[in-house]
Amino acid sequence: MNGREPRMLEQATPNPSIKQGQYRSSPTTSILNSIYSNGNSSVIGNNGSTTTTTTATNGAKHRVAGTRRYFVAADDGADWPPELIDYNARLASTLDKIKRRHDSVVTTVAQGVLEWKRKKQRLQIDSGIQAFLDRFYMSRIGIRMLIGQHIALTNQHHTYHPNYVGIICTKTNVRQLAQEAIDNARFVCEDHYGLFEAPKVQLVCRDDLDFMYVPGHLSHMLFETIKNSLRAVVETHGPENDSFPVTKVIVAEGREDITIKISDEGGGIPRSAIPLVWTYMYTTVDQTPNLDPDFNKSDFKAPMAGFGYGLPISRLYARYFGGDLKLISMEGYGTDVYLHLNRLSSSSEPLQ
Repeated sequence: MNGREPRMLEQATPNPSIKQGQYRSSPTTSILNSIYSNGNSSVIGNNGSTTTTTTATNGAKHRVAGTRRYFVAADDGADWPPELIDYNARLASTLDKIKRRHDSVVTTVAQGVLEWKRKKQRLQIDSGIQAFLDRFYMSRIGIRMLIGQHIALTNQHHTYHPNYVGIICTKTNVRQLAQEAIDNARFVCEDHYGLFEAPKVQLVCRDDLDFMYVPGHLSHMLFETIKNSLRAVVETHGPENDSFPVTKVIVAEGREDITIKISDEGGGIPRSAIPLVWTYMYTTVDQTPNLDPDFNKSDFKAPMAGFGYGLPISRLYARYFGGDLKLISMEGYGTDVYLHLNRLSSSSEPLQ
């Protein structure tokens, strides 16, 4: 070993409450097996690494660290103690109740900010409240990500899918999710404006384009941005028109990012107002609508627009996995929204 003495690791003390070979998934099994071996021996782990057990001059056994030393991987079979399985099931059930109880947090906070603006007679919130809401919603995304992942992993043996690890899809099909978001946004647009047919949306994307992502996050971002574009197109050209300009959704695949561009001909945004579109409760709708009395219920139906939460929340979702959401507008013509999705696995949660 490059002329150096091998590093000696003290043998772990076996758990007296677990008999040898009682649980196949227990790390104690490999430890006990090495204890009961005689003399010098080499144990080859599941990952191919070797661990050598030697006997010192005083009879005490030591373990020589190999190139890699891992604990035995947990087996997700039926070998765990029933008490542990029952405890995890009750924990997952409690987490699910907590998650559902807080489904309406976004609309509840939106109502609070709306009431604050009306009382203070402010057109937009100040930078302090903006920074607080950014931190609050980013933390909420992270907490719900962890809760959802634990619940999904707990229930995975009931609803197993080869492409899913919890709520993370290893082969998220971009075209399929984009088409689904387009259909949903057009339906909401037709329902809100009473249109026979919403503005058409052209999707340019490879059929087999997929990458590892959380489908729920991507669906939310696509739906919000496409819905904003359709609203701008209808209100610019008038809901009484029979035909509208086509909104384009173009997906480009790069080495680092998958970029989705949503281009509309909805009249654009004044250059002075572009920084304001990222602030909460800022909207281009003439009058902010009131939430109905059931706004705090999980099945609450949000209006087409008017709360100014679509773009700021979507940008937080994009940044959570190292992406971003940017906007370029031409006043008098239309707006281009660029959604950058990081396809590398090296990104981490942007803690603030």
